[in-house]
Amino acid sequence: MSDEEDQPEDLNDQLRERRRSLDEIIKLGFDPYPHKFERTHTISRLIETYSSSSAEDLEAEKPRTRAAGRIHAVNKMGKAAFIRFTDGREMIQVYLKSNELDEKTWSLFKLLDLGDMIGAEGRLFRTRTGELSIHAESIAFLSKALLPPPDKHYGLHDIEVRYRQRYADLISNRAVRGVFEKRARIIRRIRAFFDARGYVEVETPMLSPLPTGAAARPFKTHHNALDIDLYARIAPELYLKRLVVGGFEKVYEINRNFRNEGLSIRHNPEFTMLEFYEAYSEYEDLIELTEDLISGLVNDVRGSETLTYCEDEINFARPWERLTMRDAIVKYWTRGEAGTHRGTGPTREELSTSEGVFRWLAALNEPDDPPAHRGYGYLLGELFERVAEPHLVNPTFITEFPTDLSPLSKQNVDTPDFVDRFELFIAGMEIANAFCEINDPADQRRRFEAQAQLRDRGDEEAMVIDEDYIRALSYGMPPAAGEGVGIDRLVMILTNQRSIRDVILFPHMRPEFQKG
Repeated sequence: MSDEEDQPEDLNDQLRERRRSLDEIIKLGFDPYPHKFERTHTISRLIETYSSSSAEDLEAEKPRTRAAGRIHAVNKMGKAAFIRFTDGREMIQVYLKSNELDEKTWSLFKLLDLGDMIGAEGRLFRTRTGELSIHAESIAFLSKALLPPPDKHYGLHDIEVRYRQRYADLISNRAVRGVFEKRARIIRRIRAFFDARGYVEVETPMLSPLPTGAAARPFKTHHNALDIDLYARIAPELYLKRLVVGGFEKVYEINRNFRNEGLSIRHNPEFTMLEFYEAYSEYEDLIELTEDLISGLVNDVRGSETLTYCEDEINFARPWERLTMRDAIVKYWTRGEAGTHRGTGPTREELSTSEGVFRWLAALNEPDDPPAHRGYGYLLGELFERVAEPHLVNPTFITEFPTDLSPLSKQNVDTPDFVDRFELFIAGMEIANAFCEINDPADQRRRFEAQAQLRDRGDEEAMVIDEDYIRALSYGMPPAAGEGVGIDRLVMILTNQRSIRDVILFPHMRPEFQKG
């Protein structure tokens, strides 16, 4: 099947016309796809350097340039014309006159289409309307756009098409580029933050013989040469803690993780995390570090302690609120959509047993309630997610997680049914997860065995026993705390994007079509 058979008829007409134009350009003697164009400036650099220069300044200096970009608009005026072209970030116009260009170049101009890539050489000046422009002495053909770009006024609005064809989305929506430039800036600042504090950035395996590091369903593949199954990384946690055992006292990784789970506006099967570990520290130390990190990012990217995210105004003024998981349920019981018929909520004591938590889950009268035989930690976590999580708009640290919900976290000395752990929520989303790390190999084995029992009962997200990790702990690991931060969700908040797909350049989608 040809490409044209897949296209609407009006688009086929444009394809045929653009191919005809390309053939004519070749007949004129132009290389249709040259290897290189030597630039003296990017368009962005021209705007940055000369945007404040007056017409008189430019006339006196007569700066020359060779710039290149994609044609955004063409305005023909008889024997003169303006071409607006862009490097994706900034735009400038080129002024052409037929009597100043050779016949071959003017013929090339008449065959150009919107979306084509060109180069222009000439001097900078300002038009009568004051617009910075290039007075062209020559233009070069660099690439033909056989498909027309999205309409420059209406852009690309079909969400599915935008995600599938991010290249077209970037061509038509310059604001989209801004989101990903901010994302890159956020990641650079994260690296600078940890580098300045003596952390070492490392890389750990993305394929592992065991699906470990977090409770999640993995992606599985097979390595032919070794004849073993491997799993795409769920989280780098156990590898990073092996490095703490080996003497890396402060270590971090900006990593790609993979979880074979559902998709939503907050979930993508491939996502980016920051994970870091610090020896001789506990989770309380990481609360202050997390406030420093994210507050700095907010001020750097948004320039204020407050920002608007979707319909919410979020205040990042410190210190941030702290609530235990049980206290959050008590506080927010009557604030949900079902709050009008919930009545008086549970007490902290009633949320201290499996039976008590299950009764309050049943009181929600919601479908798909978990079975009563599930453990205390699962039930309390489920109740917290339904009752409290959506209302944690301002930054809030949630503490006192049940032990059976935290297979890698060290138990609290005074209340061993709970662990020394926090999760940070912003805009109703979990942004970070941190805890004191287990460094007792016998305790870690018991936790793994409890997870293995859950797995035997059908829990596909439960962890497996990692014997090598237990061996690593047996060499001795210092007291340590570690944390994971969801970079995609953090970027969503800092760039005011409702969906995680708006901060991932190429999000996963169902196949567009399948050819036989």
